[in-house]
Amino acid sequence: MNSMYFTEEHESFRESFKEFLKKEVVPHIDKWEETGTIDRFIWKKFGEMGYFGLNYPEQYGGLNLDLFYTVIFLEELQKINSGGFAAAMWAHVYLAMTHLNKEGDDFIKNKYLAPSIEGDKIGCLAITEPFCGSDVAGIRTTAVKKGDVYILNGAKTFITNGVLSDYLVVAAKTNPEDKYKGISIFVVDRDTKGVSATKLDKLGWRASDTGEIAFDNVEVPLENLMGDEGKGFPYIMQHFALERLVMGVNAHARADYAVEYALAYMKERVAFGKSLENFQVLRHKIAEMASRVDMCREYNYSIAKRLNDGQYVVKEASMSKLLSTKMADEVIYDALQLLGGYGYMEDYPMARLLRDSRLGPIGGGTSEILKEIIAKIVIDRKEYKPVT
Repeated sequence: MNSMYFTEEHESFRESFKEFLKKEVVPHIDKWEETGTIDRFIWKKFGEMGYFGLNYPEQYGGLNLDLFYTVIFLEELQKINSGGFAAAMWAHVYLAMTHLNKEGDDFIKNKYLAPSIEGDKIGCLAITEPFCGSDVAGIRTTAVKKGDVYILNGAKTFITNGVLSDYLVVAAKTNPEDKYKGISIFVVDRDTKGVSATKLDKLGWRASDTGEIAFDNVEVPLENLMGDEGKGFPYIMQHFALERLVMGVNAHARADYAVEYALAYMKERVAFGKSLENFQVLRHKIAEMASRVDMCREYNYSIAKRLNDGQYVVKEASMSKLLSTKMADEVIYDALQLLGGYGYMEDYPMARLLRDSRLGPIGGGTSEILKEIIAKIVIDRKEYKPVT
């Protein structure tokens, strides 16, 4: 236990969550990886156990706990060897629900946030478009006000939970003439006429449904606008810090899992009369891998503490995602090598882990974009501030 950040209550939660995952989730993972569909019952079980409400207000069914419960939630999800299942869970809780909580009014919170916490509704965040990824200001989806509705037209892609979710948190241009002040955020019911989705086939994250979504003259009630019209861009930007920290924590956790699995294998595997853990070249490789994991983990914990204390950590969270995801890819690559031919077999976890990890430097802002954001802060002295 790291007593700097985790209390006995945190560690009790970790043990109970690990047991829950082992009993309720792990037996189904291979099936969900094969079908690409996570059965609905598990969402309700997560909701009943309070796992979707860790950081949300008690008023809407949440537990209002500190951010280190979220860190534990993320870390343990990475250790059941299904990046897709983990992504489906955290995309619901920390992407879609974050906007409901921060920008939604009481009507939206009661209609969407409360049932999301209970596990009765599943959400997704729809920002990325076929011609627009990290350049959020370049989105083309439009929402034109007409009477008591907005008319939504456009397309989104690479959306986690994009096919099976019950509602979508959608970014759209309400003023196409203004690149940064013309974006607004809406919550859209899945069964609204004109909403359609196509499932995408992926290298990894096989258990999660990733979709391409089309909006064809979709009528969105005025009350489904979240926050102020035209403030969608800064809303999205200020939540990127949490998303990037989430992906940084995911990265150090899956890399830690890879090191521990490789080490356990090396203890059992014998070559030339001794176990692999006794060969100096392999011992030193493990030492290097473990050191890199620890460096990222400690940095990520410190950022989680600052974010929990209300600090605006755009630079630090961007650095976390940039370096942690790169580290995870490289450590998992080395861990697979340590297993030799078994690392390449689907019966062992490394092949799936390697595929799942590769999305880390892409999703939630590519490494190339993050480098430019960090360069603007460090070199150009640009300041990013929260929405007031």
